[in-house]
Amino acid sequence: MAAAAELPLDQLELLDPEIFLRSGYPHDAWRRLRHESPIHYFGSHHQPFWAITKHEDITTISKQPELFLNGPRLFLHPRVEEAQTEFDAIGGFERPKTLIEMDNPLHRANRKLISSRFTPAALKKIHSEVDRIARKFVDDMLVEEEGEVDFVEKIAAPLPIAVIGWLLGVPESDWMQLYDWTNRMLGFDDPEFAQGNDNEGAQAIIELFTYFTSLVEARKKDPKDDLITVFAHAEIDGQKLPLIDVLAWCQIIVSAGNETTRNATTGGMLALIEHPAERRKMAQAANLRSGIEEILRWTSPIIHFARTASADTVVGGHAIAEGDVVALFYPSANRDEDVFVDPYRFDVTRKPNRHLAFGVGEHFCAGAHVARLELEMAYKYLLPRLEEVELAGPPDRLRSNLVGGIKRLPIRFKAKRG
Repeated sequence: MAAAAELPLDQLELLDPEIFLRSGYPHDAWRRLRHESPIHYFGSHHQPFWAITKHEDITTISKQPELFLNGPRLFLHPRVEEAQTEFDAIGGFERPKTLIEMDNPLHRANRKLISSRFTPAALKKIHSEVDRIARKFVDDMLVEEEGEVDFVEKIAAPLPIAVIGWLLGVPESDWMQLYDWTNRMLGFDDPEFAQGNDNEGAQAIIELFTYFTSLVEARKKDPKDDLITVFAHAEIDGQKLPLIDVLAWCQIIVSAGNETTRNATTGGMLALIEHPAERRKMAQAANLRSGIEEILRWTSPIIHFARTASADTVVGGHAIAEGDVVALFYPSANRDEDVFVDPYRFDVTRKPNRHLAFGVGEHFCAGAHVARLELEMAYKYLLPRLEEVELAGPPDRLRSNLVGGIKRLPIRFKAKRG
């Protein structure tokens, strides 16, 4: 394939999952679009769409949730109809929409169910538990002073799964089952997770719903201090949530709470290996939180979400018609030269850092504070104990245009004595 710099803009490929598998993010293509056509119409695509690549335009669109809707289509895909059908239909019936697919007033009413549980103040009570979980995984990885491990297996995958499992109230013996379901739900484009089955993602959702049905029924009879209990007893406008909506809540907490944090943690370690001076800086407590924000900017785990215009409008001088689909490319916004000084430099001391890794506006990630806490705890214990760390093999990337995933990250390390 010709380099992005040599192709006409209309031939730039932004959605082919194979591109992300082979090469990671197409930053060269996004950079050209930001400079030459930041709001660009791809009319020959299976599902025509406007590519939105600049920070300001993504922010403008995201702050108008009544004008740009989530509900009609959450993401775009070269096999648009097949992929969306698989995503929307399970077991012969329409899959209930999760929080990120809802529009107002339903979105606002549902978000209130968890907003108070995910504030920084509310999360203080789980600090000690997340601290304990993170320290255990780091201790397990560094039980020997040097060695080779898969960083995803040892740290990046089990930490968010453990935290989400604990918050939901899932027995510890079942935590890794949550991991399997997430891989299959969001990795439907990846041959490893699809296992040759075009409906593997839908099958994983059915299994997850079946599993959580029994837990929900148990919490109705015997409430606990966990999220399953919150959803099982939740009401909107005086009406209890139907079971199918409770199960949709469980699904989004499992998938969104696991996948994005896992990949930010993994991508962060890859960036720190590639920038050893920044790793040494971030090992200092004073740079930990700014380093976490830079990891989020640098990795941008969600590649894109789609929005559908509910009326004719104008964005950046371009006429967007009712029904037109826009694709918001968050990693591109997080390299925007008009917002970030030297955006292609990984700088763990970067301030300010107005990244959009968690989105912006009405649909800003509800679990952002949980994700930050998990990242902080993982690197808080890991970085000061790493004397040396390097890649022990190439990253094994996820075949997906939705999530910027790394399935395996083999690393070789030497830990500090004492």
